[in-house]
Amino acid sequence: MSKSDSHPAALQPSLFIPHGGGPCFFMPDPHGVWRDMEAYLRALPAHLPARPKALLLISGHWETRGGFAFTGAAHPGLIYDYYGFPPHTYELTYPVPGDPALAERAAGLLRADGFAAGVDPERGLDHGVFVPMKVAFPQADIPLVQMSLDAGLDPAAHLRAGQALAPLREEGVLIIGSGMSFHNLRAYGDPRATAPSRAFDAWLTAAATAPAPQRAALLARWQGAPHARFSHPREEHLLPLMVAAGASAAPGVQDFGEMVMDSAISGYSFA
Repeated sequence: MSKSDSHPAALQPSLFIPHGGGPCFFMPDPHGVWRDMEAYLRALPAHLPARPKALLLISGHWETRGGFAFTGAAHPGLIYDYYGFPPHTYELTYPVPGDPALAERAAGLLRADGFAAGVDPERGLDHGVFVPMKVAFPQADIPLVQMSLDAGLDPAAHLRAGQALAPLREEGVLIIGSGMSFHNLRAYGDPRATAPSRAFDAWLTAAATAPAPQRAALLARWQGAPHARFSHPREEHLLPLMVAAGASAAPGVQDFGEMVMDSAISGYSFA
């Protein structure tokens, strides 16, 4: 993220997107399970106020103990952290440039707010990043930094981390939380999951679209939602939403919602 750029940056939103299952968008899909989600991801750039100067991705697939971390490689590699898929899915490429300066800036913002945060110059991008971004930004020409979750999985901490990172939006950085609003792997494809997933989704959408102070209070206590632990036996795929929501003072908008494998799945944007 170059400080020498003389053009003022457009204020970017923050987003929470579903990233699907493994490399799902790059495999045959005869039943159209992922068709609408893929279309939603592909359309994301058209709904932005301007081309982002950089992307900051928070994925549910990277956790660090004792604080947060950011990828600092100038040319990050890919981590194929999915199993049992066709061989060609382990040859996917996404040669996006990193942004070491953005990584240092983001870590500094978190440290200034009392968090432990650092830069990992070696780590690559996991599939919660490169799979959806290969759909949304296939040219791989916008610098990208990945942020970890704190392994303590404290929702309030992730909301506050998002708030600390909010100034980046004014610098043209698009903050994206990449996860799944419903993430019970054993329940996908089971019709018995439909009713509880819809109940949780209704609660989550009401919380995400509430005014910011109320939203933060609700999301910090997400475990009290209907069927919360059924929807997220472990919450790593929900916490990227907390960072995205924390980065905005505006009410959220549900900009994606559909049934995927008998489960309600949503995406949200925050202006």
